[in-house]
Amino acid sequence: MTGAPEAPLRAALAALRARLGVPEGFPPEVGEEAERAAKSPPPPSYDATDLPFFTLDPPGSPDLDQATHLSRRGTGYRVRYAIADVAAFVAPGGALDAEAQRRVNTLYFPDERVPLHPAVLSEGAASLLPGRTRPAVLWTIDLDAEGRALAVEVRRALVRSRARLDYAGVQRAIDTGTAEEPVALLREIGRARERQEAARGGISLTVPEQEITERDHTYALSYRAPLPAEAWNAQLSLLTGMAAADLMLARGTGILRTLPPAPDGAVARLRRTARALGVDWPHHVPYAAVISALDPRVPHHAAFLQECTTLLRGAGYTVFRDGALPAITTHAAMAAPYTHCTAPCGASPTATPWNSPCPPPRTTHRPTGSSPPSTPCRTGWPTARNARARSSTSPSTSSPRPCSRTVSGRPSTPAWSTWTTTTRASEPSNWPPRPSSAASRAPTSPWVTPYGSAS
Repeated sequence: MTGAPEAPLRAALAALRARLGVPEGFPPEVGEEAERAAKSPPPPSYDATDLPFFTLDPPGSPDLDQATHLSRRGTGYRVRYAIADVAAFVAPGGALDAEAQRRVNTLYFPDERVPLHPAVLSEGAASLLPGRTRPAVLWTIDLDAEGRALAVEVRRALVRSRARLDYAGVQRAIDTGTAEEPVALLREIGRARERQEAARGGISLTVPEQEITERDHTYALSYRAPLPAEAWNAQLSLLTGMAAADLMLARGTGILRTLPPAPDGAVARLRRTARALGVDWPHHVPYAAVISALDPRVPHHAAFLQECTTLLRGAGYTVFRDGALPAITTHAAMAAPYTHCTAPCGASPTATPWNSPCPPPRTTHRPTGSSPPSTPCRTGWPTARNARARSSTSPSTSSPRPCSRTVSGRPSTPAWSTWTTTTRASEPSNWPPRPSSAASRAPTSPWVTPYGSAS
């Protein structure tokens, strides 16, 4: 938003925040705890500082909570996705934790943002700033040539970003052919994942951004269509969220982001909207195919994309534990199980695989039905087809701790180094089993409804 600080609209937005009870600043005890946490040394973790990660965000973004490294692996790819390890700074039950649970999300207003965590963490000690060693949750995901996930590893690690990039610069480098690997692979992998999304019936809405501009004591809305690089980068985040959800379902404990399918009436209403806006939607063409063909730079397409967000209403967090899987495990827009795990500086419901009662600092997993990698990864993979999950506790990063778990009646043996559950190649079609009772839902903040993400 542009305009003078004393502009009437800014005063109106400030009054709105006061009326809704949106917090201003942080309580002294929260700030003091954040200062202490920021000065504490990072926990001992796997050293991945040799990998040349880069961050990719809008210009001027202060909280860099994701870094990427992309490489080729045979005929496929390896995606390394480092997520800021906010949990390394926020002690459970402390003042920081309580304040984050009260706020739930970073809130974005036209004139300012209300952060989830104090800036000393979200913009400092926890932010993946270039040239700084930072604790992170490091995901390593191997893909085949078509972009299908073959294997997943997640562990706590120390990382060091080498470059702070923005979307416009990356898009320009890719378009002109001047981008080098790993940045050049963003388009290849992003497009492959977009094709996978379309094949499973998933939907990504490229809704134009809006900005309020003050001109001659009046206000105007300007719009900016997202760049392709933004969509490709988003695919990496979605890939990681789906991998995390798969791990949670395999272990029977976690927090999913779920969305039931849109009712027929809502889709019929959207068809009428398309007709009114002049958007071609043949009767035999599915909704996802129509969305993928739209161009947000075309005004009536942009208007229709905005209306499509109504189908995303009703998303929520579904909590499950002890093997009792929820009745709904998928997010309708993803057409797959999914969880928020890639923006810890801005959202507190984020869950990691070690939030379970037996938390391993490293977890490896091969998605159900995938083929073994052509060459073994650094940590090795289960050799049986359709391996459900494999977890291991590394003596170098934590003290030995037994973990015994039963998944769908299949007991796992206590182990200090490995924990494996393998399904038969003839896994029944009703796997995973349905729970005997409905899952509980995560509490929500009074500020989430008007300002939280719809998806």
